[in-house]
Amino acid sequence: MNIGNDLRSALRGLSSNKLRSALTVLGIFIGVGAVIIVVAYGNGSSQAVQNRIKALGTNTITILNRGRFGRGPATGGTQSQAATITSQDVANISDPNQAPDVLSVSPVLNTNGTASYSGASDSGVSLTGTTPTYLTAEDYQVQAGSSLTTQNVAHHDQVAVIGQTLVSDLFQVGQNPIGAEVYFGSVRFQVIGVLATKASGTGADPNNIALVPYTTAQDLLTGYTNNFTELIVQARSAGAVNAAEQETADILASANQTSVANLPFTIVNEATLLATSASTSSTFTVLLTVIAAVSLLVGGIGIMNIMLVVVTERTREIGIRKAIGAPRRAILGQFLTEAVLLSLIGGLAGVVVGVIGTHFRIAGVKPVPTTGSVVGAFAVTVAVGVFFGFYPASRAAALRPVDALRYE
Repeated sequence: MNIGNDLRSALRGLSSNKLRSALTVLGIFIGVGAVIIVVAYGNGSSQAVQNRIKALGTNTITILNRGRFGRGPATGGTQSQAATITSQDVANISDPNQAPDVLSVSPVLNTNGTASYSGASDSGVSLTGTTPTYLTAEDYQVQAGSSLTTQNVAHHDQVAVIGQTLVSDLFQVGQNPIGAEVYFGSVRFQVIGVLATKASGTGADPNNIALVPYTTAQDLLTGYTNNFTELIVQARSAGAVNAAEQETADILASANQTSVANLPFTIVNEATLLATSASTSSTFTVLLTVIAAVSLLVGGIGIMNIMLVVVTERTREIGIRKAIGAPRRAILGQFLTEAVLLSLIGGLAGVVVGVIGTHFRIAGVKPVPTTGSVVGAFAVTVAVGVFFGFYPASRAAALRPVDALRYE
């Protein structure tokens, strides 16, 4: 088998009917490009979701107060008993003897309000009363000034650490907010720190926030004396998150004289959210890839169809070649090379368009192309050419010279 002769013969065959060849290549071209783009956007979407979940905190568990026992709607009896997160719960979970896998516990009092300063205002501020450990647990960084301290909490200081959105809404460009006295409603707080910009999570703007000592929030903002909106529990490591969750749940169940299954709180494990998100995104990407790959199958069928037509059209040529001594493998190689060449041209064009397509955002998602998807799609293209081109090529090679020469 002379590969050079087969290649030249295949190129002559394809160029003799350019439109038909181009239409045949189109199916492979679309399939390869679609697979590369779909995988890239699937990966990009998965990373975007996981980044949003990671923005919620680092190795954290969030306990949200539902305010009653039971998981369903309150209907009376024990189902409507009031349940709150208390200072004693914070102390119990912070106890290393009861929860050895817990690194820190940050009580949280959340409320919304209007912030104002020197004639400027922001009506959508998230006012969060908490402790210094909240910043580390929720992955906040102090860009300027200082953070909250345990002394601020103990002394009920009227101080605040504010986010970048609040800074831009209340202060002029270049103005230093440190030391300024900002009003939240009618309550005055001195700004002691400014937070660095934080990536948006799954909810409200994390930068339109003011962190204040929870003791001050209890005194002046919420009116609660011993209750919290939620707790942020930080595990000692990523591997200890599930253990910390179990320890926290057991402590809360004991304090409320109920079982873990009937806890009057919602416990959100960030590690579980990440794992679920990754699994869901992977399944979704595989499904979309399979759908996109169907076009490769259609393209392969198109190659087989065209090659059968080509074999029929060139039956006399096959007969003449066989009559002058061309072996079966030479005929097989000629037509198989032509089928693979069609597939390769479509595959190369699809790779180029697919890679270009991954440079554009869709619905704000930045695609993340992978070398594996490009190489895999191209390898499948070659396999498609061989698989769907073999039958027409073997049919041509099996023709008897006498029958081929008689064909009209």
